[in-house]
Amino acid sequence: MAKYILAIDQGTTSSRAIVFDAAGLPVATAQKEFAQHYPADGWVEHDAEEIWRDVQSLMREAVAKAGLRGSDIAGIGITNQRETTVVWERDGGRPIHRAIVWQDRRTADICRQKIADGVGSLVQKKTGLLIDSYFSATKIAWLLDHVPGARARAEKGELCFGTIDSFLLFRLTGGPGKTGIHATDATNASRTMLFDITRQDWDEVLLKIFDVPPAMLPRVLDCSGEFGIASADILGHAIPVTGIAGDQQAAVFGQACFQPGMVKSTYGTGCFALVNIGPQPVLSTHRLLTTVAYRLNGKPTYALEGSIFVAGAAVKWLRDGLKIVGGAAETATLAAGVPENHGVYLVPAFVGLGAPYWDPDARGALIGLTLDTGRAHIARAALEAVAYQTRDLTAAMKADGAEKPTAIRVDGGMVANDWLCQFLADMLDVAVERPKVIETTALGAAYLAGLAVGLYAGLDAVAYGWHCERRFEPRMNAETRARLYAGWQKAVRRVLTRD
Repeated sequence: MAKYILAIDQGTTSSRAIVFDAAGLPVATAQKEFAQHYPADGWVEHDAEEIWRDVQSLMREAVAKAGLRGSDIAGIGITNQRETTVVWERDGGRPIHRAIVWQDRRTADICRQKIADGVGSLVQKKTGLLIDSYFSATKIAWLLDHVPGARARAEKGELCFGTIDSFLLFRLTGGPGKTGIHATDATNASRTMLFDITRQDWDEVLLKIFDVPPAMLPRVLDCSGEFGIASADILGHAIPVTGIAGDQQAAVFGQACFQPGMVKSTYGTGCFALVNIGPQPVLSTHRLLTTVAYRLNGKPTYALEGSIFVAGAAVKWLRDGLKIVGGAAETATLAAGVPENHGVYLVPAFVGLGAPYWDPDARGALIGLTLDTGRAHIARAALEAVAYQTRDLTAAMKADGAEKPTAIRVDGGMVANDWLCQFLADMLDVAVERPKVIETTALGAAYLAGLAVGLYAGLDAVAYGWHCERRFEPRMNAETRARLYAGWQKAVRRVLTRD
């Protein structure tokens, strides 16, 4: 019996393929960054064909590094950057335009108009989301209205919409003379602004509000189960795709946050904190999102989510934009090299601000500079901003009725930074737990795929496999914590364009 899972982790700046063994431990990894396209201010695009080419080569590379063959892989799990929107031809799978990325703000005016039309409460009641260009619905409409002939073709059923997971599934299961499987899972569907999270189905009223033809929508399935069979052309063996979840929900699964009240926070390009709220959706009154955490055997579990658009992307900006660090690891050394932040704050609103502000027109600011400010202060400010934004989210969760957690489980590439983890614990005044496997997004996809093929007996078996690598306890005094956070709040007010 094949005892390995191949996880595809398709992120915002890079794609990865990771082979996991039956114990949930990574055996081999292959990763590649891909091009970011910025055709206008606030616009962000990806070449979906480039992503597809990379994913195929990375799958082969990871399996080869592991010393395995395709026949050793029991199932494929997919996790993906959410909300990023692809429209492609049903016949052949060719995208009609570059993918519009979740960070993209080109439809902000459309969203403002929808809010002015008074449909915001209806949309939130059905979807758990606040109307924003972050989500897929207005991106789909933009593509149909700006690519010649696209709307007519979509209404005829000639075009497919999907988030990246759906596009990859279509291409994995297609091939010469064979149309791919057009499906997605409930977590990705819940991020489109078109999906009723209570009824667990596409909603006709929402489709009309956002002018999206139903013929182009994928079928919505559970997160764990057989989605289709990946072509033998890729790994020399036909392998079932048995798990799909959006990246943040996959991290919930990889962190084994299966009990209500458990919180995970992922630090990648952005930062996303989710608290499990159980089998009933509860709408936020403090500008958080209600989303599907996972769906198994037709039964959804829900979460409250706070979404921060820029976390690791700010460190990337220090490296590639300002060129003041050579790599992400250098920020920890720089931050530790200065005794305090010197009053310097970075508000990384490069593509607007997410929760709890939801201000698409806000722009970044570096505040508090003096002649004594050096690159260490700026690097520290970038890391501190991640913790301040996380506190914004946990404060909103508390205001929505969530109990203060005994610990927050963190993951993502940024949490390899010990300085950041300690500052998080200090600013949140709660223990921060870093797991043995910090790439829990890919691990969650692997767990979902493994459940479907019998590698794991159930959620208890997954939870048993979670191990804490290091626990960071808060050690900052309350006065310092309050002073630093007050400075952050003052800095944020400087960039907000709405109340």
